[in-house]
Amino acid sequence: MGAANAQTDDGPNLQAKTLADFDPPKKPKRNKYALACASLASMTSVLLGYDIGVMSGACIFIKDDLKINDTQVEILVGILNLYSLLGSAAAGRTSDWIGRRYTIVIAGAIFFVGALLMGFATNYAFLMVGRFVAGVGVGYALMIAPVYTAEVSPASTRGFLTSFPEVFINSGILLGYVSNYAFSKLPTNLGWRFMLGVGAIPSVFIAIGVLAMPESPRWLVMQGRLGDAKRVLDKTSDSPEEAQLRLADIKEAAGIPQDQNDDVVQVQKRSHGEDVWKELLLRPTPAVRHILIAGVGIHFFQQASGIDAVVLYSPRIFEKAGITSSDTKLLCTVAVGFTKTMFILVATFLLDKIGRRPLLLSSVGGMILSLATLGFSLTIIDHNKERVLWAVGLALATVLSYVSFFSIGMGPITWVYSSEIFPLKLRAQGTSMGVAANRVTSGVLSMTFISLYKAISIGGAFFLFAGIATVAWFFFFFCLPETQGRTLEDMEGLFGKIVKWRPIIMDKNNKNQTIKKENNGQIQFGNRNQGG
Repeated sequence: MGAANAQTDDGPNLQAKTLADFDPPKKPKRNKYALACASLASMTSVLLGYDIGVMSGACIFIKDDLKINDTQVEILVGILNLYSLLGSAAAGRTSDWIGRRYTIVIAGAIFFVGALLMGFATNYAFLMVGRFVAGVGVGYALMIAPVYTAEVSPASTRGFLTSFPEVFINSGILLGYVSNYAFSKLPTNLGWRFMLGVGAIPSVFIAIGVLAMPESPRWLVMQGRLGDAKRVLDKTSDSPEEAQLRLADIKEAAGIPQDQNDDVVQVQKRSHGEDVWKELLLRPTPAVRHILIAGVGIHFFQQASGIDAVVLYSPRIFEKAGITSSDTKLLCTVAVGFTKTMFILVATFLLDKIGRRPLLLSSVGGMILSLATLGFSLTIIDHNKERVLWAVGLALATVLSYVSFFSIGMGPITWVYSSEIFPLKLRAQGTSMGVAANRVTSGVLSMTFISLYKAISIGGAFFLFAGIATVAWFFFFFCLPETQGRTLEDMEGLFGKIVKWRPIIMDKNNKNQTIKKENNGQIQFGNRNQGG
């Protein structure tokens, strides 16, 4: 009986102990460190958001004060996006040379100078110089924030953390709108200068905050600094085992033998971005070609579907919808910014639960419906001399629904997806190409939107955006595989055959590994014969 009782007692205890061993912690403390790092890095995106938001209102006062025409307004508003190309192109090489961390410092410093120049501008030419400097800073910020965040994040929360740049872009837009309303009561010649000059303040906090951040573990490994990389991975991983797995994967991607475990090792492969452009553009493998098309394509369609036209020119859109009071127009833009920010916060919590593809396709579907309805309502308003209240209400509602659908999928997923799919050696330059496509498309649209709606009507412009969004939906459906839960080093196996990528997910990878979900959705790796 004693032996039986012992067995009975031991059995449940053993079972309970085994279950406890396999039960993952619900809230790993170390993820808080990754959260802090991602937040600090992503703050650089506030710079772009603030500029987008503040220029939507400031350009009204600049036009009155400097006596410029609509064409000059278009150029002033949109040229920053083209200037940012220089920053994003330089940031790829800079971040491989001096590291991700100090590239963030450079971004903040450049934008600080640009904001001051714009704030003290005395004429249109001086203002354009400030736009140039600020644009370069924005380009640096846009490229480096998602790259750093993706590289420091564990796979289980990478979608959540790498959506932070879009969260801060939206926060910056909202701050810009609020700044417009706050300074609109000042004299015209002072109001817009305060609106633009105040943008220097966030860059100071960014430069200070970066001092508390570690360097990217992947960049450290590329430099052969394994000891430093291991310490960062230990702090930013969910468990010591995951830290070891991430280090092994990064070492393999960087060409470092697994048996080399010294704190500093010799790296055989070049680690400052040399020959990367050849591998990206001249002699890409099928997988890299597919990755490049996906990364550049998602950035192109994000902007081609009209988001910056809506955000930058929302006061004009509301004016076309029949709202004439300046205060009311600015308050409506604040509502747009608030809605956009709220829905991006919702999206951050869904990315790692639902996945990239379902959110992206649902988001773009909602954008298509909203754009088509907005085009319809604005056309009704345009063709009626009397005020059509239901059409005005519908136009306002669809502007809000459009930015909501954009923020819950297309907005954050663009940055998440493009920052995680490129192989380690190609990541900085590949991401900078995506950012370049993003900024060129945004620049062209924002510099031509007034001319566009004058040519084909305001309703016709949004019907055009709805058509582009429809093309985007099919592109995403056929060309973008799901990346949820994959490690960055494991990502390349998903790509290689455009349209026919689904079989690649099942057959991929020469390591004979596959992803499977256990327990509460934690991602683990197992051999093919283990199922999954």
